[in-house]
Parts: sequence; C-alpha cells; structure tokens
Amino acid sequence: MSAKEPRRLKTVLRRFTNLASLIHVLQTQKITLLSPASWDDKNDAHFMAEYKQKIDAQTVLALCFTQSQETYHHWRVFSGGPDGVCIDFLRKPLIKMLEDTEGVTAQYMNYKMLGDLKSVPKLNAAELPFLKRAPYVDEVEYRAVYVNRNELLGSLDLEIDLNWIKSITLSPWMPIVQKASVVSTLRSIHGCEKLKIVRSTLIENSTWRGIATNARKD
Repeated sequence: MSAKEPRRLKTVLRRFTNLASLIHVLQTQKITLLSPASWDDKNDAHFMAEYKQKIDAQTVLALCFTQSQETYHHWRVFSGGPDGVCIDFLRKPLIKMLEDTEGVTAQYMNYKMLGDLKSVPKLNAAELPFLKRAPYVDEVEYRAVYVNRNELLGSLDLEIDLNWIKSITLSPWMPIVQKASVVSTLRSIHGCEKLKIVRSTLIENSTWRGIATNARKD
C-alpha cells in the first residue's frame, strides 16, 4: 500500500533553494541539474548511485521540485537559514520543457513503506530515481533526472523563460530589515523589474498570533 500524499498545488512547481542559486536562475535564465552524490538523504543518494551503475552511465544529474503547500520541513531542510528562497514556477511550461529535453526523464516520486517492497520481485533500475520511503511523502516531489551514458558532466543548464516564474518567497528567517534591499537587488536584474517577491510568514504570522491574543479567558 502506497503512503497517502497531501494535497498538491495545481498550477506551480516549487523549488526551495538559496539566494545564490536564485540569482543564477534570474541572471542566466537557466535552471541547473547537479549530481545527487552530496544529497543529505543518503538513502536517496544511494539509489541514484546504484541507478547510475546499473545503467552504465557516465553522468546522472537531478533537480527536485515540490507541489506541496509551504511547510516548515521544506524551509528547514532545503532552504535553511536567512538566505533560503522558494521559486514558484508555472507548472505547465516547465514540465513541457523538461519532457522535451533529450536525456531528461521527469516524473512524480513514488512513496512506499519499507514493508511494501519486501514482498515484491526485484525492482527495475528505471524505478530507482523516482522511489522514496513513505516518511518523505509530504515533500510531494517532482524530479527531473538527466542521463548521459557517454559523457561525464558535472552539471547541466536548461533554458527557461522568466515569465515562467510566478513568484519568489524569501526565507521566514530573513531579518525584516534586510528584505527591502534583497527585493531591490533581485528586481534590478534585467527582466525581473515586476517580479512578485514576498517574505514567508510561516514562523511569525500576525493573523495567527491574533487568534491567541483574542482568545477568551477561562
């Protein structure tokens, strides 16, 4: 039995990353697939390494997105610290570009309980890059994987249109005093003058706090 997934966003794919990566995206109008060898989830990195070995490829690169609502997990794990950002890409043009790129396979992750796999025949190698354990189901991940069997590459840049970026959300840990300067710098990049940029209020929301402030006394 597959783990139950949370509700998915319908129109965007989100990329949680950092300011340096965001600036690279905006200035070059490209997104970058990188080696999964340094991923924090060592089980996931192992699956990718085994996949590379089993298909006898020189290069396997990846880039991960999510359809999840904003969560503390996403910010802390993928964009921890004040320089974290979340890029909201329009889903349809991004997926079409990935599907049209030679060597790239992109699909939603399949989440399984460990016990689900003990009683099934051996997996096909092609399943490995898109399989994760059920405790990660809340990530609602969409993953792009690039394979090159003949050439060794450290990264792969894919061109995007800046109009595919619906909005940018800055880290909830970014000091408020720094927000205006960061927004001004990002909007100074060519083509980004009207980019929607907000700061997450996940950990400090006045409306949520007001619920406690306005609670009745016992």
